[in-house]
Amino acid sequence: QVQLVESGGGLVQAGGSLRLSCVASGSTFSINTMGWYRQAPGKQREMVATITNGGGTDYLDSVKGRFTISRLNAKNTVFLQMGSLKPEDTAIYYCNVLTISPLDFRNSYWGQGTQVTVSS
Repeated sequence: QVQLVESGGGLVQAGGSLRLSCVASGSTFSINTMGWYRQAPGKQREMVATITNGGGTDYLDSVKGRFTISRLNAKNTVFLQMGSLKPEDTAIYYCNVLTISPLDFRNSYWGQGTQVTVSS
């Protein structure tokens, strides 16, 4: 089992910046990919950014060039640096980790979510 605790959300004006953090605990030795997803009211949850344990990254097209994902493996922490924020970035942001066991069993874990609100 992996437990995730997110922090860093809040209210910011358009054009501003925020940094989200997520700390994993528990069976962290099996963590492979860490990432951030978001869900706006009335919309489906979508992938914002992911980073593998090898450092490979993937981003939602609409955040490329504005958001940067990074991770600190020694502290089982993933960050999302968000810049040039837009009102359409308003959503609950969820941390996610994918674990892969030595026998290739895979599990996905979610944090409780942190609200990001961007005012115009």
